[in-house]
Amino acid sequence: MVSISSSEYARRRRRLMNEMEPGSIAVIPGATLQRRNRDIFYPFRQDSDFYYLTGFCEPDALLVLVPLREQGETILFCRERDPKLEQRDGAILGPEAAVASIGVDDAFPVADEDEILPGLLEGRRRIYMTMGEDTAFDARILSYVAHIRGREAGGTQPPGEFVSLKHLLHEHRIYKSAAEIEIMRQAVEISANAHVRAMQAVRPGMFESELEAELVYEFMRSGAVSSAYPSIVGGGANACVLHYINNNCALNAGELVLIDAGCEYQHYAGDITRTFPINGLYSAAQKEIYNVVLAANLAAIGMCRPGEHFNAPHEAAVQVMVAGLIDLGILHGNADELIADGSYLVFCPHKSSHWLGIDVHDVGDYRFHDEWRPLEPGMVLTIEPGVYIPQNAQNENVPEQYWGMGIRIEDDVLITNNGCDVLSKSVAKEIDAIEKLMQFS
Repeated sequence: MVSISSSEYARRRRRLMNEMEPGSIAVIPGATLQRRNRDIFYPFRQDSDFYYLTGFCEPDALLVLVPLREQGETILFCRERDPKLEQRDGAILGPEAAVASIGVDDAFPVADEDEILPGLLEGRRRIYMTMGEDTAFDARILSYVAHIRGREAGGTQPPGEFVSLKHLLHEHRIYKSAAEIEIMRQAVEISANAHVRAMQAVRPGMFESELEAELVYEFMRSGAVSSAYPSIVGGGANACVLHYINNNCALNAGELVLIDAGCEYQHYAGDITRTFPINGLYSAAQKEIYNVVLAANLAAIGMCRPGEHFNAPHEAAVQVMVAGLIDLGILHGNADELIADGSYLVFCPHKSSHWLGIDVHDVGDYRFHDEWRPLEPGMVLTIEPGVYIPQNAQNENVPEQYWGMGIRIEDDVLITNNGCDVLSKSVAKEIDAIEKLMQFS
């Protein structure tokens, strides 16, 4: 099984420290347990930035990076061993084992943070941190700085500047390493197998939740720890709700079901959408809309290559969808004018791509100085054009046979040196291939 090595985490930390200004310090908090109700907590999921730099998956931890510090540049604060807590919740690594296991220079109990961290901040000109996401942590750091500042007359040197950590760190995360790519291949393959399972399991009269259960079963049996995001299983007109997650309605013969789902495997996300007929066969009208979206998907993937800008796939998809909807009598007018004035957004309301990685909507700038950034090898993005026609589209002069259809086709795409690799290509998306896969016994 491929995994991220401790040496790769160390290289990530070193790269970040090499880009920090002299005389600076970085503080990166881990996630905490989140209460669900009373004494029950949600399953713990580590903060993505913290995980990217450490691979450490326990709550209540803090990473501190102090470039050129003689006593050690990388410091971890984490929970101490506690036999009673471990009996209830499982093993705790503890500071003593963290140095060898995580590869940091030093580790301390998180309970000692108030005593140790102010001394690390003192004398540093800049603090790199992401502010505004954890107000309690922000307040704690600000209180340390205020305490140091209160002793300034005695010769202490408080930090004079806060610098956002996001830009540096998130720019690193956008380029996937060889190990990350292999893990993402597995995450997408598990997700793909789940979509195939759903296509073969669906029957008229099932509930959306039953189909969701098939997805989760395939995720978990294949080594994923959870879904990467709440699965969308929208039958009929529910597919027109872009983030529909109720998943509690019956699936009716003659309608389509849209599934947008992916697993989280070793903290990396898959994100795939397929739209298929509940009774196994597309109607003539369904085929017409589906083929428009499929052509847009393929046109967008054709623009996924180094040197093209990030929005080029979306622009290609929009051109195809607008032309197709005009041909079907759903849009009316000149294609360029409909695109320019945004009229097409009634039926094609969302972008066709986002970054994919540790987060399903992964980090990284889409633009540089108001210009779309170029695609480069190692980037992973989704391609997900969609057409959505409301249940009652009479006011839009849409032929009635198309009412209540929502169709999206989403693939996960790795930019390579020579073009791209569609990681989700094992899931059928051609009409004939889907119908063949869905032949009911």
